[in-house]
Amino acid sequence: MNKIKMALAALIIMASGSFAQTNWKIDPSHSHIQFSVSHLVISEVSGYFKQFEGSVSAKDDNFTNAKISFTAEVKSISTDDEKRDEHLRTDDFFNAAKYPQIKFVGKSFKKISGNKYKLTGDFTMRDVTKTVTLDVVYNGNVKDPWGNTRAGFKITGSVNRFDYNLKWNGLLEAGGATVGKTVAIICNVEVIKSK
Repeated sequence: MNKIKMALAALIIMASGSFAQTNWKIDPSHSHIQFSVSHLVISEVSGYFKQFEGSVSAKDDNFTNAKISFTAEVKSISTDDEKRDEHLRTDDFFNAAKYPQIKFVGKSFKKISGNKYKLTGDFTMRDVTKTVTLDVVYNGNVKDPWGNTRAGFKITGSVNRFDYNLKWNGLLEAGGATVGKTVAIICNVEVIKSK
């Protein structure tokens, strides 16, 4: 009987170890959430969000099958032009008053090769949710001078803003669009492991 109890205890300990998750939080001071969209066909305008938060939960430090979530505050959008930023906050674009957050909830995070991964999840803007897949480069992890473990990622991809009802557009005489439909996403993210 004692042997059975010991065997069961060992199995429980092994199982709890195999399912243990490590939690990480985005360090906003060392992360940048940026976007870029074509302007007048001939150039691009880029912007970023000043306020955001995110978390990662993973079994190990290679992050395979990690659970990832992220939220950006729409009112914090900046393109370094206040007049344009105010326009972006209106119903022509994001409608920050009615839809204050952009959200991403990961469904899968899979290693492709080396330090390259694919991140798939539900991306929500203006209460429209669509599944997107983003490219991720995992830059590794390191101990900082204060004993914290940090990991770094570069995340890139794109979405069609029309899919999320950001449909404002002016047309040029030549027929081109003032603002492009495709929005590039470029995120450099640093996360800190919880102690």
